[in-house]
Amino acid sequence: MVIFKNKFTKLEAALNDRYSKERDPWGLEPSRAINDIKIVWPFYKYYFDVQLHGKEKILDQPYMVVSNHTGQIPIDGLLICTAFATELDQPKLLRPLVERFLTSLPFLGRWSSESGAVLGDRVNCLNLLKRGESILVFPEGVRGIAKDSKDHYKLQRFSKGFLRMALSSKVPILPIAVVGAEDFFPYVFHLKKIAKFLSVPALPVSLNLFPLPSPVDIYVGEPYVLPHELSAEALDEELEPHIIALEKQIEELTQAGLKNKRSIAQRFKS
Repeated sequence: MVIFKNKFTKLEAALNDRYSKERDPWGLEPSRAINDIKIVWPFYKYYFDVQLHGKEKILDQPYMVVSNHTGQIPIDGLLICTAFATELDQPKLLRPLVERFLTSLPFLGRWSSESGAVLGDRVNCLNLLKRGESILVFPEGVRGIAKDSKDHYKLQRFSKGFLRMALSSKVPILPIAVVGAEDFFPYVFHLKKIAKFLSVPALPVSLNLFPLPSPVDIYVGEPYVLPHELSAEALDEELEPHIIALEKQIEELTQAGLKNKRSIAQRFKS
């Protein structure tokens, strides 16, 4: 109980200090965000047994955190946000950029906003970074989680929008990789045509209805600093080498993590 309480002392102090003077323009309610992380934390710690590797690389400054997207449903985002809020000496409340589909839902839209999520458009992203917020971006988009079993851990092509926003804000990019989340739903098939007909981002069919307790490892890479002379209005071909470099770094983190991936069976044997 003491460990649980201590996990949130610094986070509560940081959020109260940051958001007590003015209301967040995107609807963040610090008390709601803290309560949600408190609810997620037991699952983070005991069900998914999350381990954060390389946290010493994370400095007390704003970042654009860029991650692979895995796990069929965006549990990976919750786990990353919980890691940054509870595992760092200087806790960070990451602001995830989410799809318009989520923000348009009556209950989930408001809940996600009050917990810190923001509609992922260019204006919101730039304004968040200008205010010194750290954001969480999944450049693969829905394609990252809408994968059949045969394509698990295959990194999908990154979009370039996040790179232009990083160039505009001059905020360093922090690449990370999540390993283990694909095993929440190990046998899955996507009904892509039906999903398109229903106008939903993805429609997975899995053998298990609830995520399995697969242990998750989050690997933090070296911060990626873009050249000062590169403009946000640069041609796509000028951005391409940096997209490839970031994809490569996250792919290398993922492959290194897969070599040491903890299985559900190993976890319960120990």
